[in-house]
Amino acid sequence: MKRPTIHDVAAAAGVSRGTVSRLLNGDKYVSPKARVAIERAISETGYTVNRAARSLVTQRTGSVVMVMSEPHEKLFEDPNYSTLIRVAIRMLAEHDLSLVMMMAGDEADRERVVRYVRGGHADGVLLVSTHAGDPLLDALQSGPPAVSCGAVIGRETVIPYATADDRLGARQMTEYFVGLGRRRIAMITGPMDTPGGIQRLEGFTDVLGRRATSKLIAHGDWTQASGERAMTELLERTPDIDAVFVASDLMAAGALAALRAAGRRVPDDVAVGGFDDSSVAVSTHPPLTTIRQPLAEMAQATMRLLLALIDGAEHVEPVILPTELVIRESA
Repeated sequence: MKRPTIHDVAAAAGVSRGTVSRLLNGDKYVSPKARVAIERAISETGYTVNRAARSLVTQRTGSVVMVMSEPHEKLFEDPNYSTLIRVAIRMLAEHDLSLVMMMAGDEADRERVVRYVRGGHADGVLLVSTHAGDPLLDALQSGPPAVSCGAVIGRETVIPYATADDRLGARQMTEYFVGLGRRRIAMITGPMDTPGGIQRLEGFTDVLGRRATSKLIAHGDWTQASGERAMTELLERTPDIDAVFVASDLMAAGALAALRAAGRRVPDDVAVGGFDDSSVAVSTHPPLTTIRQPLAEMAQATMRLLLALIDGAEHVEPVILPTELVIRESA
């Protein structure tokens, strides 16, 4: 069967081909009567837009590329990413845009991303988990609009972003531990070239001041395995720890495993707090006391920034959302 064309739609609607073309390309100056007739004709004929042809006219590709600057395996381990992807797909679909997922965890991946974006295949770029000093940032500077889910260190005034108030959340958890009477409070941070790594540590030290010594701080990389390693390190250095704030739920799950292996009871011997309130927080034993960052709202805000830039906005303001302490059985 012959594929329906724009000429078939025009004939069925009783309008000119030009009128159909203007409607398909988003022109507002099409009469309501013609609009209804064209939409009915599209439905009846089964016509679908040829995106390649439309791109020649509109200079739009109809797609947004999500660039995740982490190793491939982290995409499937961390449930935060699935929330972002789900929200992005839904919001882009509402604007007849598609999501293209690309990884940029190593040099070969980054080169592939640069070729794709510079080749004119995307209307916008959504940056995820971008680390400070990432060479990809300079390479994408002259490309389509870009936004980030979470600030990019050193590019806060250049790349628009939406994020949770990481420093506030860390203060909330640390103050909660202090209120419980815990005296030897440790922390497992995220990577220190990410805003979550830096700002959550800042919130921790805001509350403890000089008591937040280097012996009480260990570093992870957001993975469960790194949380287990960091907790083991802390127990070896300072065995009298009675609380630990872990900068992500996934790392906190690793910390719980290390505490079990060391024979420490949670929360009796060591209280444990996480950050995210992801699905991990309710699947650990015991369930995690944690800081809720509004992941879906962050993703929505990030996508609104990007869609505004794609539609021609010259400037958008960053969005910072509040966090909330969620108390469960681990502390």
